[in-house]
Amino acid sequence: MNSASQDKSVAVQAEVLYLLNLLLLPGLAFVLLLWLAHRHRQQLSGLNRIHLHQSIYASLWAGALLMLVTLIIIGLGGFQSPYTWMLLILYFISCHSMLILFGVLGLARALAGLPYRYPLPGSGRWQ
Repeated sequence: MNSASQDKSVAVQAEVLYLLNLLLLPGLAFVLLLWLAHRHRQQLSGLNRIHLHQSIYASLWAGALLMLVTLIIIGLGGFQSPYTWMLLILYFISCHSMLILFGVLGLARALAGLPYRYPLPGSGRWQ
C-alpha cells in the first residue's frame, strides 16, 4: 500500500471511529481511536495527522458537550422539573445532530483525500 492510500485509509478510519463513538459504541470507539493514533504516531504526516488529531479533539468536545452540559442542565433545573427535561431533550438532540453532521462532513473530506477542521473552538491549532 502506498503512502497516499495509507494516509487516506487512516484518515477514513479516524472519521469512522469518531462517528461510531457518537452513534453505536461510545467510549469503546474512542479507545479504538486513541489506539489508532498511538499505532500511527511515528508516521503522523499530512492527511492522517490532521484527521486523527481532529477526530480525537472533536470526540473530547463531544463528550464534554453531551455529558457535562447535560449534568449542568439537570443540576440547575432540578431532576423533577418538566422544563428541565424539555430543555435537556432539545439540547441533546440538536447538539448530538450537529456533532454527527460534523463527523459526516469529516468522513466525506477524508474519503475525498482532503483535510478537514472541525468547527469547534481550538481545533485550528491541530493543523
